[in-house]
Amino acid sequence: MIADNDAGGVMTYAQTGSIFGIGFFIPFMVIMLPVAYIVQEMTVRLGAVTHRGHAEMIWKRYGKFWGAFSLIDLVVANVLTLITEFIGITLGMQVFGIPPLVSSITAVAVIASIQLFLRYFAWEWISLSIAAFNLIFVPLVFFIPHLHWGAVARSFVSWHIPGGVNSLFIYVVLANLGTTIAPWMLFFQQSSVVDKGLTVKDIRDGQIDTFIGSFFMVVVAIAIILIAAGTVFGFTHAPNLDIQTILSAISAKMGSLAMRLFALGLVEAGLIAAIAISASTSWAMGEAFGWPKSINIPPLQGWKFYLPGIISLLIAGGIVLIPNAPLGFLNLTVQVVATIFMPAAMMFLLLLLNDKDIMGEHVNKPWQNISAFAIVGFLIIMNGIYGLTVIFPHIFG
Repeated sequence: MIADNDAGGVMTYAQTGSIFGIGFFIPFMVIMLPVAYIVQEMTVRLGAVTHRGHAEMIWKRYGKFWGAFSLIDLVVANVLTLITEFIGITLGMQVFGIPPLVSSITAVAVIASIQLFLRYFAWEWISLSIAAFNLIFVPLVFFIPHLHWGAVARSFVSWHIPGGVNSLFIYVVLANLGTTIAPWMLFFQQSSVVDKGLTVKDIRDGQIDTFIGSFFMVVVAIAIILIAAGTVFGFTHAPNLDIQTILSAISAKMGSLAMRLFALGLVEAGLIAAIAISASTSWAMGEAFGWPKSINIPPLQGWKFYLPGIISLLIAGGIVLIPNAPLGFLNLTVQVVATIFMPAAMMFLLLLLNDKDIMGEHVNKPWQNISAFAIVGFLIIMNGIYGLTVIFPHIFG
């Protein structure tokens, strides 16, 4: 759940605060806490009950066509999301004077080494140690100049949208949804539950773990929105507002130390998410094709398992080095794409969670189905509205 606040998420929240301030998106992120928990808790139960990863369950339960559909969906979304992780890593390291080529190559080497040479529990503890640095954004909130906590509290009453509902607002809502719940998270968490060896007796602990992670995810997201809103809100050309501009504004208003800490958090976010996303690609491919599929397998024995994740790292690490790419726009677009892919992934998850032959007494309760279908419905509605804004750009004025 901490990895969900990836580099793309950090940049999305920063762009959100820069464009819309705190009026709508602070309370919106609070609502994302139960949304993220409801979605991810289902993967904990499914993995603990079945001892099978998400890709394997779809492939075996619904056949090769839907298995291939879900796998292609995941791999495309993962590569796109990894690009945003490398955007964050390279831009963050530039603050410390490290060229993009060096930081990209180093990041690929570090992430691949963690996956190849550490077995599950060492891999998990290294990942959690990196993830802890995600909290670096929280203390920065208290250094925001002229932050009015009364205005933050009033945002829960007003839900004010600067500029009103328009195509940009819909776009940013979708981007925030896409960085809060994404297909890779479903595949990653279920596969990690299986690889760790959790069983039905561990479901309660897994639920508590997921809630704690969801809570900190939302706290960090709100902190980033507040930082950007307090330093950058009001800039023009908002859709193309890049992270360099945001970092410069943070440096000007909060000092160079705050800017460097923000950049360090951006690098951390990219690293932890890239570790998780590349692992989810490897797990899904291994599950789909019946390859060895565990981080506990030595590299030479399990090269088929490790190879897809490493290839995805190389692709993303190379793409991010393309000169003059519109990185700010690309980041938001990737989050929107994740939102578009999510309803299909959610429907497979819900079908499996309501299958008594698979889940037995651990099937979804009515309130869980109502909540999950409401989330799917909202995603579909927002995707539909976004589609209308693409066809009719001036529909909202």
